[in-house]
Amino acid sequence: MKLVVAIGGASGSIYAKRLLDAIVPMAPDVEVGLVVTQSGAEVWAHEIGEFPAYPFKRYGLRDFRAPFASGSAGWDAMVVVPCSTGGLARIAHGISDDLVGRAADVMLKERRRLVLVVRETPLSQIHLENMLAVARAGAVILPASPSFYSRPATTDALLDTVVGRVLDQLGLDNRLAPRWGEGEGS
Repeated sequence: MKLVVAIGGASGSIYAKRLLDAIVPMAPDVEVGLVVTQSGAEVWAHEIGEFPAYPFKRYGLRDFRAPFASGSAGWDAMVVVPCSTGGLARIAHGISDDLVGRAADVMLKERRRLVLVVRETPLSQIHLENMLAVARAGAVILPASPSFYSRPATTDALLDTVVGRVLDQLGLDNRLAPRWGEGEGS
């Protein structure tokens, strides 16, 4: 699988870190193209600290020569995690002024998987209308809303209730969190 992972500027960088950490063991079966927005880098630094040296190729936000900037390159899926409501709005309206917007536009026009892990609350009518627009275009809106039925005892276990769902939506192996009916809390 060829997967674009874009890190947006909403709070919740820990979701992106947990997802990237979960994908590392899947290499070389999963090729990752990594893009970090400017605000995504700032939020990551504030919430987590230094960005780790992941074994994935990182592309600049203005690098329109990245392979996934074109549908003919055949990349399979993309996730924006966390996805700010500003990023959501740009995607909903086809604004491709950076690599995240262009790659999301490519995923939608090529009918490939696009998962937006929106991390915002409360939601305004504008946010909801933008979510509806991208859902109608084929994207999956996956709010960063952890579940509690598995009785997560650690922060990582709580994060895994969301990141596991992201992996499911991307069609990747997910053993992070127990499935309904498998855990103690079901």
